[in-house]
Amino acid sequence: MSLQKAMRKRTHRRIRMTWADWVIYVILFLFALVTFYMLWYVIIGSFSNGRMYASGGVFLVPNGFTFANYSVIIADMEFWTAFRNSVFRTVTGVVTELLFTALVAYAMTNKYLRCRQAYYWIFIFTMFFSGGIVPMYLLLRVLGLYDSFWVYIIPSIFSVYNMIVISSFYKGIPDSLYEAAELDGAGELTIWAVVYMPLSKSVLATVALWIAVDHWNSYMGTMLYTDAGEWTNTLQFYLKQLINEASGVSSGSEYSDLVSARTISYAAIVIALIPIMCFYPFIQRHFTRGVMIGSLKG
Repeated sequence: MSLQKAMRKRTHRRIRMTWADWVIYVILFLFALVTFYMLWYVIIGSFSNGRMYASGGVFLVPNGFTFANYSVIIADMEFWTAFRNSVFRTVTGVVTELLFTALVAYAMTNKYLRCRQAYYWIFIFTMFFSGGIVPMYLLLRVLGLYDSFWVYIIPSIFSVYNMIVISSFYKGIPDSLYEAAELDGAGELTIWAVVYMPLSKSVLATVALWIAVDHWNSYMGTMLYTDAGEWTNTLQFYLKQLINEASGVSSGSEYSDLVSARTISYAAIVIALIPIMCFYPFIQRHFTRGVMIGSLKG
C-alpha cells in the first residue's frame, strides 16, 4: 500500500501546475480568444446591413441580418475572375515550387554532388540579400514576364528555406535505401521519385501548406508587377481594392440600400477563407509531424 501511495503522490506531483503554467495558459487563451473574435467579427459583419453597420457596427451578432453582401459579391464577375486566377496560381505554384524545391533538396543531400558546400552558401546568401524591388521589376521586364501569369510562378519556383527543411528530412532517410535502389539500376531521378518522395509525405504536406498560403494571400506581386488584367488580377488584390475604395461594387446595385463597401469586403474575405479552410484538414495530421521532422533531422 505504501508503494501505491508513493506512486500516486509522484503522479500528482508530476501533473500539478505551477503559477507559471497558469500564466502561460491564460496568455494562450486570451490570444486564441482575440484571434477567434477577429474572425467572428468579419463573419458577423458580412451578414450585417450596410447602413446599420455604419451607424453602430457589430459586437457579437449581425446588425440587421442580411445575405445582400454575399449576393452582390456572387453577382460581381470581377470577383470570380480574381478568384479563378488565385486558385490557378495557388495550384500551379504549389505543384511547381514543391517539385522543384524537393528536387534541389535531394541534390543537396546527395554525396555525389560536386561543390555542394559552395552551392549551399550561395543559397544561404540569397536568403539575406536581394537586389530589391526596382531591379526585380527591370529583370521581369527584360524577361517578358511583366503583366503575365507566369510572373507569379517562375520567380517563386524555388525557396531556400523550404529546401533546407526538406533536405533536413532527406538526411534522415537511411543510405541503405539509396544504395539498394542504385544496385537495382535506378537513376537519380528514379530514386528521388520512387524512394525519397513517398517517404517524405509529412514534410512535403507541411511545405505545400506554406506555399499554398503564401500564394493565396499574396497581393504585392499583382500590385507591383502586373496591370491587374484578366489573367493577372488576384483575389487578395481585389479585396485590397475593395477595402480601400469608398464605394465598391455596391454602387448601382439593387442592394445598394442594404450594403456598404465595408460589409461587402467582409463577405468577400469570408468567401476567400473557404478554400484554405477546406484544404487544411486534409494535411493537418501531417502538419505537426512534418514541421518537427523537417526541423530536427539532419
